[in-house]
Amino acid sequence: MLPRLQEFFRERLAAEADDDPVHRRNLAAAALLIEIARADFEFDAEEQRAIESLLTDTLELDEEEVAELVRLATEESREATSLHQFTRLINDSHSIAQKQQLMEQLWRVAFADGRIDRYEEQLLRRIADLLHLRHKEFMQAKHAAAGE
Repeated sequence: MLPRLQEFFRERLAAEADDDPVHRRNLAAAALLIEIARADFEFDAEEQRAIESLLTDTLELDEEEVAELVRLATEESREATSLHQFTRLINDSHSIAQKQQLMEQLWRVAFADGRIDRYEEQLLRRIADLLHLRHKEFMQAKHAAAGE
């Protein structure tokens, strides 16, 4: 499904990456984070730092590994024909609470440049729908990311 990202984890995190649903979800999540950063057609330094920080915190990787993951996720994101390949992986193995946490991370990337572009918000809404999140959960994630 995400062959280059899976190979990245296979090399860096050994066999546990294939067996651990958290790692598989994180592969898809990284691509979604990149999608949000690209949604407004400006992938700026603040968004890049936000993604790197979220991946470092979530996956406990070093700077070199995060840089490689971002590069691979960017390629996967560009080649993807839809968001379904990413969201299906998340839906198959994660709870509503975990999906809401991911939505909060996606909002953090969108907020990173200091403004929410209409394309970012449209994409966030579409991802929330694909993750089967209710509007209330979508808004809770938004407010949590905004620090409200």
